[in-house]
Parts: sequence; structure tokens; C-alpha cells
Amino acid sequence: MTDRPDVMVEALRTAAATVMLIDSVEMSQRGSLVAPRFVGRLRVEAQVAHDAVEPRFRALGYTALLQEQRDSIALEAMPGVFNPAPSRLWVALLLFGLTVASTIAVGGQDQAGFNLGYGLAYSAALLSILLAHELGHYVVARRAGVAVSYPFFIPLPPQIGILGTMGAFISIKEPVPNRRTLLAIAIAGPLAGLAVTVPVLLIGLSLSTVHSVAEMRQAMPDQAYFTEGNSLLYAAAKLLIFGKFLPGSGQDVFLHPVAMAGWAGLLVTGLNLIPAGQLDGGHIFFALFGPRAAQAASMIIAALLLAMGFVWSGWFIWAILVAMLGRARAPLRNEVTPLQGPWRILAVVGMIVFVLVFTPVPITIGMP
Repeated sequence: MTDRPDVMVEALRTAAATVMLIDSVEMSQRGSLVAPRFVGRLRVEAQVAHDAVEPRFRALGYTALLQEQRDSIALEAMPGVFNPAPSRLWVALLLFGLTVASTIAVGGQDQAGFNLGYGLAYSAALLSILLAHELGHYVVARRAGVAVSYPFFIPLPPQIGILGTMGAFISIKEPVPNRRTLLAIAIAGPLAGLAVTVPVLLIGLSLSTVHSVAEMRQAMPDQAYFTEGNSLLYAAAKLLIFGKFLPGSGQDVFLHPVAMAGWAGLLVTGLNLIPAGQLDGGHIFFALFGPRAAQAASMIIAALLLAMGFVWSGWFIWAILVAMLGRARAPLRNEVTPLQGPWRILAVVGMIVFVLVFTPVPITIGMP
């Protein structure tokens, strides 16, 4: 290696010229770092080009990023190579333990006082769903050779939230190889979580009972209450179990804690699949349509959520989050190669699942 920038750029250019016809050289600013970008046309297919040039860039201390740029292709040399540090397992275990406690505290709340059995059932059901979701991401990422953190759960005391948790997340520690791998990692979480959510929901609904809404209000005259919102899948599950659309005809289902966990699983899946920003749905949309369409979609979704905030105020916060997350994203090593064949179908499946589980008005709160 050399400390002279011009010599280093020329060495990178020589490596880039083996896979592309270079029309121009640009300098891209990434924070305090300057990254050379070689713009032109590829001599070979994009993934083949990246796989060929990547080890040569790495030997020079750079990471190769293949990107679309207007009507051409840009091969960026990002300074540095990724050597992700290991995650702290004790932090993940501590947060999981705190989330177990917070979900037991929420699930055990009952009209007659605290019910430990309900709390344990709710906690086990909800955390099984969330853990399945995060392990879906984790396992697929590790099988693809992408460094990720352990799943980190976010506890939420019962005084603050109705679920006892704000969910869980994993952190991707290095650029993902290509759109196909991004899709696989992104969609694995929602599908794995849904595979646990559906049986949990059906079991929970079978333990639940249907009551007159008026009678339920009379039984809790001095308590605030909330009504969970319907998604298409949730409404269909209630129709399957009870043979009627609920709420309707003055009746609604009084949810067993396990059913509440199943409903929460659908809600979390729907929120994660919003096709914007760094959410799972945003990654799926990016993998299918590319970077420019994904950035435009994020801004459109943010505007739609802002409008929906006048129906349910929580969407105002989500609109801000999506607008912020849609501006910046982690690059892929190869953003150029499109999805093909079954991978495109899988991405469409992810978008269909979003339609089925999205809840337009998640919660309606009623006061005594």
C-alpha cells in the first residue's frame, strides 16, 4: 500500500479496468472519508464483475461497492475493509430477561388482580413470535456469511405500553452482498414470525369468548379500554373460529392473553413490512425495484402515513421515522444485479403478506 492518494487511485483504477470500461473518475464523500468512484460500463455481468474485483480492492484496503448511476454503472472504492466486532451476548440475554419480566407484568393484568398464569402464557406466546422473527433474520444472514448481532429485545414497562415490549431487532454489521441476499434476510423474519403467529392466534382465539360490547363496558365502568384493530388476516381468523365478523352486531371478542399475543404478532409483522426505509418491507421493495424507486417509495409512504395520522395519531410518529430512515441506508456490495425468477415471486409474496396483516387503525382507546 502507499500513502500517496494519486498512486492509490491509479491502483484502484487498474483493478476496476479489468471488469469495466471506465468513462470517468469521481470522488465521493462518505463522512470524513473520500471514496473514488469509477463510472462506466461493465465488461461482464454485475455479480461476476464484483466477485472478480472485490479481492483486489480488499488487498488495497478498500471495499468494492457496485452501484447504479443514471444510465451507467459506478464502482465505488469505499476506504477500509469490514472486520465486525463480536456482539455482547450478556447484553442480549439481559434485555431478553427484562422483556420476559415486562411482558409477564402486562399479560398478567386481570380484572380480579394479577394472574401469573395469564402473564406466563402471554409472555411465552409473544416472545416466541418475536424470537422466531429475529432468528429468521439471524440464521439466514449467518448462512449467507453476513455478520449480524444477536437479537436484542426492547422491554417496555406496563405503565408505558400495552404490549410490554417495543419488539426486537438485529443489527447488520457489514454491507450485504446483493439484492438476493438482502431479500432473503429481510423476508425470513416476517415469514418465520408469521409461521408462529398464526397457530398462536388460532389457539388464543379458541380460548377467547364473544361478549356483548355493552355488557363488557358495564363490567368495567370505571376503566379505560382499548379495541384492537382488524387486519384482513385477523378478521379472517375470527371468522374461522367464531363464524362471524367481529366486532359486529354489538358483539366483540374478549381476548385471552395468548390471542392478544397473536394479534400483537400480526401487528408487528405488518409494521415491519411497511415498504419504506430500513424496515423489512423497505428492504424487500429495494431488492425488487432498486435504489431510486425505493427512495421515492419511502417519501410517498411517509406522506401517506402522515395523512393516516388524522385517523390514528400513532401514524404521525411512524411518518417521521420513515422519512428519516428513508434518507440514509446501508449500501449493498452489488446493487446492480436484479432479482430474477423465483426471487421476484418471493418478493411479491412479501408484499402480499403486508397487505394481509397491515392494520390501518391498530388501537382505539375508549375512556370510562
